[in-house]
Amino acid sequence: MQKVNPLNLILAIFLPPLGALLQVGLSAHFFLNILLTLCGFIPGVIHAVWLVLKNK
Repeated sequence: MQKVNPLNLILAIFLPPLGALLQVGLSAHFFLNILLTLCGFIPGVIHAVWLVLKNK
């Protein structure tokens, strides 16, 4: 099991696009996270936390 970066996890909860950006860079997941965050804050948070926990 890989360790989760606590800073990325905190950013994923409070600033989902930034947490996603630090985890996956400028990829489709980042832009999807921006879209999800604009649709509603909670879907963006769920997606960002999933990216961090998945260690993509």
